[in-house]
Amino acid sequence: MDFRKDISEFIAEQATQKRRSEHTIVAYSIDLNQFLEFIESDSPPNDYTKVNSQIVRAWIVSLSEKKIANKSINRKIAVLRSFFKFLLKEKKIIKDPMLKVIALKTPQVLPQYARESEMNAIQEEGLFGDDFEAKRDHLVIEIIYGTGIRLSELIHLKVSDIDFYQNFIKVIGKGNKQRIVPFPKELTSFIENYIETKKQSSIFSDYLICTLKGEKAYPMLIQRITNKHLSAVTSLAKTSPHVLRHSYATHLLNNGADLNAIKELLGHSSLAATQVYTHNSIEKIKENYKLAHPKAQKI
Repeated sequence: MDFRKDISEFIAEQATQKRRSEHTIVAYSIDLNQFLEFIESDSPPNDYTKVNSQIVRAWIVSLSEKKIANKSINRKIAVLRSFFKFLLKEKKIIKDPMLKVIALKTPQVLPQYARESEMNAIQEEGLFGDDFEAKRDHLVIEIIYGTGIRLSELIHLKVSDIDFYQNFIKVIGKGNKQRIVPFPKELTSFIENYIETKKQSSIFSDYLICTLKGEKAYPMLIQRITNKHLSAVTSLAKTSPHVLRHSYATHLLNNGADLNAIKELLGHSSLAATQVYTHNSIEKIKENYKLAHPKAQKI
């Protein structure tokens, strides 16, 4: 049996049938090939029929020894679990070696977010220029904070996905799930102004966010944009696009939005993923209490 061939077939299924994102497909390939290298170093090449839970645990230990974070290891375990389920389905193995493998414990890390005052500072006039790149960068900040969409969703967003009349965008999220996300009315003028500048600059692209050459934006470009502008107004350790998404969700919750509604807006598959923002909201309540109550020192 050819392990590499089966990896390729699994990846192809994830890309075509499961509609995984390009970023996810690359991550899956890296994780599975890392596991392949591990078993080849200790077993006959490509002989995954001998893989059992002990071998998988040994691989997990080797990853831990390399100081890889438990969260990252758990992602690799999840990928391996999906792969062996695929092999079972294709009748290439008769027993799933992942059945006795459990995920590692991970400490709960609260999402980092910018304060509302900091987001207002980014939105001040004069901070951005008037050329195409400046308006694009401004729009990147505004649209992620104004809609909470993921980096991958922004990159794939097309002008045709925007309903200017009803003020919403059509987003294709994880697992090819479609959702409708409203955006603030003031964002309409940002988008229209940017599109006009794009045309005047002879930049033609179906994608909303693109490069000077009209090519679809790439993750590093968006990350550079958010890092530059978040770093200017916050002291957060992280300044990624996801911080803007976290800020969107946290500010909605702090201002009274229903948790289930936030779940739908973010495209979460379960409420558990959204509930992490309630901890940020509790911290906000405590912070206000400390500022206002004479006996707050006891908290």
